[in-house]
Amino acid sequence: MPPRYRAENVGSFLRPPDLLKSRAAFAQGQIKLEELRTAEDRAILQVFDGQRKAGASIFTDGELRRASWLTDMADAVEGFVADKVILDWKGPGGGFEASSAQAVGAKLKKARKLTAHELPFLKKSCPGPFKITLPAPSNFMVSSYKRGVSNRFYPTHAELLKDLVEIVRDEIKWLVAEGVTYIQLDAPFYSHYLDPIQRGRLERDGLNPDEEFRNSVAGDNSLLKDIPRSKVAVSVHICRGNSRSRWYTEGGYDAIAEKLFGMLDVDNFLLEYDSDRAGGFEPLRLVPRGKRVVLGLVTTKFPKLESPDDLRRRIDEAARFIPLENLALSTQCGFASVSAGNLLTMDEQWRKLELVVNTARKVWGTT
Repeated sequence: MPPRYRAENVGSFLRPPDLLKSRAAFAQGQIKLEELRTAEDRAILQVFDGQRKAGASIFTDGELRRASWLTDMADAVEGFVADKVILDWKGPGGGFEASSAQAVGAKLKKARKLTAHELPFLKKSCPGPFKITLPAPSNFMVSSYKRGVSNRFYPTHAELLKDLVEIVRDEIKWLVAEGVTYIQLDAPFYSHYLDPIQRGRLERDGLNPDEEFRNSVAGDNSLLKDIPRSKVAVSVHICRGNSRSRWYTEGGYDAIAEKLFGMLDVDNFLLEYDSDRAGGFEPLRLVPRGKRVVLGLVTTKFPKLESPDDLRRRIDEAARFIPLENLALSTQCGFASVSAGNLLTMDEQWRKLELVVNTARKVWGTT
């Protein structure tokens, strides 16, 4: 049985200014890839040290080698084009802005492993157990399927999803063979199926939101069949958007809870619960016995620290619907789902993670 953790970070950490400068210089052709990799290695070691000092038991590389949480897909797979899907962002500086994902503009063909440039350094240098984050295939039904572009090569979502599933299945098979014991699928675009406004937009496009969600879950689920679950833990993370402290969807889990918890065969559900946008804990009553919910109660969007007493009270509230032993605690999302990062400092980031760890230790006696 793979270990289970009471305190987690979703994945990404703020990029140091030096790394952002190196990435910009590489994009402009001023430095070579080897120099960029050296800058990334140096920054990742700092991120490992920050997690260690905060008391973390499970580590990530902060997704520091990525432009955003899902860009490793387009970086490794041929068939994506510069065109973008536009999202309606809410929060600081909100408005209509392109997704960080590229649109599908040809038949997809995997050119290399998505995490081939990440895993070796994790295995060599990480100070403890680590997890690898991957974008769930279903994300790209929303973020990369652009009418007038994508449908020329994939007439339906189902046809695109089939190819994406094969790409990520191949990745997971490789990760397992390499000894990875914790894989996290990030699926924030699941939240489009719970947001009343987004559901209305899908309906205007001639799509049935419930059917689309069911198909998305089934596609993501099919990735998990060959994973040796006695050795590898699998989680899914769901949020409502996380870019420079903004979000794009709102609404409780009620509209998707039955299908999500009942169909998706993961070990852990990492759920955003840091604001009223996420609704109440009532849907957690539908989580099957043996599954764990990681409560994203500590926001990464703003620097103010949550009260430890309030966090423990909210954990107690959630435990009315799911046993306390099946709960854990995390940040609501990463600190930098896109390279620009959220509106807080490095020091504030580490204080947030330390709060998660200390609260988990007080509630469950371990992290």
